Amino acid sequence: MSTATTEAAARTVDAGGIQTNYHDYGTGGTGGTGGTGDPVLMLHGSGPGVSAWANWRLNMAALAEQGHRVLAPDLVGFGYTERPHDVYYSLDTWRDHVWAFLDAMDLPRVAIVGNSLGGRIALAMAGQHPERVAKMVLMGAPGVGMTITEGLRALRAYQPSEENMRTMLLDCFAVDPSIITDDLVKTRYEASVAPGAFEAYTAMFSDQHAGSQLGITEEQAGAIDTRTLLLHGRQDKVVPVEVAWNMVRLLGNADLAVFARCGHWTQIERAGDFNEVVGQFLRSAS
Repeated sequence: MSTATTEAAARTVDAGGIQTNYHDYGTGGTGGTGGTGDPVLMLHGSGPGVSAWANWRLNMAALAEQGHRVLAPDLVGFGYTERPHDVYYSLDTWRDHVWAFLDAMDLPRVAIVGNSLGGRIALAMAGQHPERVAKMVLMGAPGVGMTITEGLRALRAYQPSEENMRTMLLDCFAVDPSIITDDLVKTRYEASVAPGAFEAYTAMFSDQHAGSQLGITEEQAGAIDTRTLLLHGRQDKVVPVEVAWNMVRLLGNADLAVFARCGHWTQIERAGDFNEVVGQFLRSAS
């Protein structure tokens, strides 16, 4: 199935007044066998041209086939979700949009798999309503000790062109250049220049919005007791692996798996291992 066809096959729901694009695999969704455990919510990161499909295309069906219902929305400002002209981009805005999505889907409790920004949103959700977050997988997520890295600066400085997209993906995301295919570059580039996409991307990390304010204190992290699996690429240039070591020491109920020869995209660069480790964690009783 082509990327365009797959994106077009996604669904839309009103989440707090925002028409929200999402994918749904497993029970009640588009594929997989379903299951009886907590639904799995997958939250993407914040790079240019990102969407739920671009982030999780190698993982959603695989996790559904292991018995999970998997849902992956495009966060407001990203992908094919509506971009209201008056939205104020911030961690609270993204967190509240996800809660509204879960309420619209009538899902009182979920496990969350969050990549980068998505992982930081998951932490905010667990801190606010821990009873609604069964488990968390935080993959390349910012946390205590996070600084503005060269990789992050390159993401924020992106100017739309296929050449710039290819360079950014090769320099910032992958250790193995073979995963940066022409199709991936084209998909991400086209998404980055969709109507309103680049304007929203540049605005959310400007002084007029708070998209870059993703810090978490040691006290906030230490108060979270949700069962957590931290995943990190050893060669991550966007969020250094040292951040994951900090967080596993602070979170009260967390394990850490570090992937060798891997950058910021463990779910793509090590997709088979990612699907196996995350699936096992989601199935575990504790």
